[in-house]
Amino acid sequence: MKKLFVTVVAAGAIGAFAAPAFAGDDMAGMSTKTSASTPSNAALADAEVKKVDAASGMVTLKHGALENVGMPPMTMAFKAKDAAMVSQVHEGDKVKVRVESVNGTLTIVKLVKQS
Repeated sequence: MKKLFVTVVAAGAIGAFAAPAFAGDDMAGMSTKTSASTPSNAALADAEVKKVDAASGMVTLKHGALENVGMPPMTMAFKAKDAAMVSQVHEGDKVKVRVESVNGTLTIVKLVKQS
C-alpha cells in the first residue's frame, strides 16, 4: 500500500511539472501582433438596421456572424459607442459594423453606412 501511494504521488508530481512545459511549447509559433497588410474593413460585418433608439443609444441590427465576439448571425440590439453613430443611421439602412465587448457590454465601436 505504501509503494502504491508513493508511485501515485510521484506520477502526479511528474505530471504537474510536465504540463507547463507542453503548454509553453504549444504557443511557441504564435504571434500576438496584427498584420499591417490586413484591410481595415476585414473585421466589419454586414448588417441591416432594424430599429434606432436615440434616447438609449441602442441600435438593433440584423447582422452576419460577428467572428471576433463569437456570435452567429442574428437580430440583436447593441449599445453604440457614441451618439453620432446613432444619429447617422435609420431603420432599413445597410451598414458594416464592428462590435466588441466594452466593459462586458457588446458595443458597436465602428459603423459604416453603405450607399
